[in-house]
Amino acid sequence: MKKARLAAVGIAAAGATVSLLGWGSMLSLYRHESAPVLPPASSAPSPRPAIRPVTLHYVGVFERGAPGSYQPVQRFAPVAGRKPNIAVYYGGWGAPFHARFATAAARAGAVVLVHMEPWHQSMAAVAAGHWDRYLHRFAAQVRHYGGQVILSFAPEPDGRWYPWGWHHTDPAQWVAAWRHVVTLFRESGAVNVTWLWDMSSESHATGRVREWWPGARYVDWAGIDGYYFVPTDSYQTVVGNTLKDIRKLTSRPVILSEVGIGPLAGQAAKIPGLFAGIRHDHLLGLIWFDVTQHQGLYHQDWRLDDHRAAVAAFRAGVRSLR
Repeated sequence: MKKARLAAVGIAAAGATVSLLGWGSMLSLYRHESAPVLPPASSAPSPRPAIRPVTLHYVGVFERGAPGSYQPVQRFAPVAGRKPNIAVYYGGWGAPFHARFATAAARAGAVVLVHMEPWHQSMAAVAAGHWDRYLHRFAAQVRHYGGQVILSFAPEPDGRWYPWGWHHTDPAQWVAAWRHVVTLFRESGAVNVTWLWDMSSESHATGRVREWWPGARYVDWAGIDGYYFVPTDSYQTVVGNTLKDIRKLTSRPVILSEVGIGPLAGQAAKIPGLFAGIRHDHLLGLIWFDVTQHQGLYHQDWRLDDHRAAVAAFRAGVRSLR
């Protein structure tokens, strides 16, 4: 959801090791270079999910400092009571794949999830192949890495806070861009990717998820991003309504791909219900947005570390997934 994700964009930008000017030059290069010739479709690897999904298995996290360092992710283990098995970072458009972070995650028993955020790029341009040079290079880096990778392109399009989303982009253009990106990766041989179709929790600021559905052929997992802001928020209002809409479209496995409960919502008291909902609906698990913001109702302290009751409730919830 935009209230938390906008901060994540800033975090990712702050951790970059290349200057903004440098990225601008790289983007110009990728934008205007001709794309390499793809191999014939018959010689491309058969597309397949890189990960065999396991219900009630995943406990992931996004931590400030990723992907510059894996240490913050490691520090989440004693909080959760187990090592996270998904580690998240948000990738700016034009940035390379952070193989070092992915390798550190794999060594710790986790899979990396990359949210590819195409800021300032039109979905029509992506769908038309204008960014194929960049996408081919990213796909080659993922293929060369060889380990399992989860990718989410242009996440939360059903929300109106991103330029690629509701009220800013025609859903048909977004769908065309999503399909183009997935097809390009598969034809490039990057079959170690699990494609996560990432929607935002239903609210007055979101459109209908069905408008953004690219088809089962292009999706491996579905994700829901949702936050508890006030005491009246519940699993049903934050997750359940959106899950119902997704289930009308697909039987693909679903994960809570970005979730947080703020102190103003009653963090410790609401965590048991969150895990109960995950168990009841047979979801894959959850990814916690473990960041402190302190910027009002929509930017609360989502971290668990400093809240003993919340930590205890979260550990109990994690144990219940086993």
